Amino acid sequence: MPKLPLSYYQHHDVLFLSKDLLGKFLFTKIGAKLTGGMIIETEAYRAPEDRASHAYGNKRTKRNAPMYMHGGVCYVYQCYGIHYLLNIITNLEEIPHGILIRAIFPIVGIDEMLKRRGKNKIDKSFITGPGTVTEALGITLEQNCLLLNSAQIWIEDKKIKIPDEAIIVGPRIGVEYAKEDALLPWRFRVSPTWLKAWANAVC
Repeated sequence: MPKLPLSYYQHHDVLFLSKDLLGKFLFTKIGAKLTGGMIIETEAYRAPEDRASHAYGNKRTKRNAPMYMHGGVCYVYQCYGIHYLLNIITNLEEIPHGILIRAIFPIVGIDEMLKRRGKNKIDKSFITGPGTVTEALGITLEQNCLLLNSAQIWIEDKKIKIPDEAIIVGPRIGVEYAKEDALLPWRFRVSPTWLKAWANAVC
C-alpha cells in the first residue's frame, strides 16, 4: 500500500486525525530491518491552549522545535531520560498540534521487535505503551524531524475502518499537571474485543 501523503497530516483537526489513525499501519525500516503494526492507541495534543502540550502557551524550546513544523513530521523526545516517545506533528507550520502513538498491534518483523524488546515471546507488555512502541520499532532521536514518507518511517492506509463503537475514548495518561486539561477525552484506543476478532480473522 502507498504511504500516506504529507497532506493527510495537515488536516486542521488533530482530534479527528488522532481517531482516524487507528487502524492505520506504522512502519520503520532501520538497519535494513522492516518492522511495523497497526496503530491501536493514540493521544491528541492541541497547543497553544492545551496545558498538557510541550507547546502550551506557544512555548518554544530546542526540544519542541519539531512541533512548529508542518504536519507529517516526527517529533521524538526522550522521557525521563529513558524512553523515546513518538509524536506525529499535524496541521500547518507554526500550529503546534501533535499525536502521541501509544500502542500498536505487531504485524511485520515480530522476531526483530522481540529482540529489540529483550523478549522471547509476545506478552501483555510487548507493545502496550509509547516507550515500548519506539523500542520495538527501533525509533530513537535519529528519527526526530524525519518526514513520515521517508525511507525510515512511514504510515500506510490498508483501508481498515474501525467502527465508532469499537473505539474507546477517555482522558490522556500521565498529564495530571495539566489540571482540567488532564480530563479532556483526547485518548483513543481500539477495543480489545474488536481487535481480537479482527486478528483472529486475518492472522
